[in-house]
Amino acid sequence: MSDTITAEDPLTGEEIELPSDVEVGEIIDSPATGTELEVVSLDPVTLEEAPELEEDWGE
Repeated sequence: MSDTITAEDPLTGEEIELPSDVEVGEIIDSPATGTELEVVSLDPVTLEEAPELEEDWGE
């Protein structure tokens, strides 16, 4: 049994190895670009570029 799973980097199209216990909403760094990617689905494993967090300045 494998300790990793693979998913496609949405920016480069390369296969990325992820831990088998990855969860939806988890943020990982792309090994190719260093960009933060978010796990949005587990079946199949789908990654999207993570949204930039913006300051709300207490609003």
